[in-house]
Amino acid sequence: MPADQRLRSWLTPHRRALLLCALVLATLFAVAGRAPLPFTKETPGDTADALGSFEGHQVVTITGAPVRQTSGALRVTTILATGPGESISLRQAVQGWFDPKAAVLPRDAVYPQGNPTKANQQNQQQMTQAQDSATTVALNYLHLSPDQVKVTIDLGDVGGPSGGQMLSLAIIDKLAGDGKGGDLTGGRNIAGTGTIDDSGTIGAVGGVALKTQAAARDGATVFLVPRGECSEAKVNTPAQLQLIPVNTLTDALSSLNALRGGQPVPSC
Repeated sequence: MPADQRLRSWLTPHRRALLLCALVLATLFAVAGRAPLPFTKETPGDTADALGSFEGHQVVTITGAPVRQTSGALRVTTILATGPGESISLRQAVQGWFDPKAAVLPRDAVYPQGNPTKANQQNQQQMTQAQDSATTVALNYLHLSPDQVKVTIDLGDVGGPSGGQMLSLAIIDKLAGDGKGGDLTGGRNIAGTGTIDDSGTIGAVGGVALKTQAAARDGATVFLVPRGECSEAKVNTPAQLQLIPVNTLTDALSSLNALRGGQPVPSC
């Protein structure tokens, strides 16, 4: 039987219908794979050593009081997210869902304002508030007056409130260290996250599982995490990273003191 006759005999009406459906589905999936979706993709961002410089600028600058030379690092951790006005494709979303170093979330959950300009403004306002609270709680802890000691913080375009804990520790370390001539870090590369209020309470933040990845990538061996986020922090935790839960600035200082002395510390 000639080839064209064999083909016609094989292509029954039922098979033609199936092939047509398959072609339509393939086309739909190809289009859907490129169509923008209302999701935000997050990945580990930069870390900024609050004891040093970031993007060419000193992170914490203090005037009106003697400033110590410090060792080690106190790293503010960040996440990198697609912007509030950006979209990702279905393929990018699926890749993110299966990538342990990424997170894909509904855009509205990350940017509830729905307005890119307002979202950026809110992030910067939150960072300003975090800096003010970090300064207030650190100076109060050291019994220093803000009228005599001035603290300036520069983290560039980093926004949000989650750097508060590490900034307050950096201010204390620069001004007083451990109170005995040593550093709070004990020379360690320490990272962390968490909001802080004027009373020293450390609050929860987002993206902890990604921030631990950023911390380990940049050499940190200790991560200070809000106690309520221990479970999230333990997701895909890098092997070399020790997680220490904290509720307050006092908790953080006590744990760092125990580390320096080789004593047991809380763990997630």
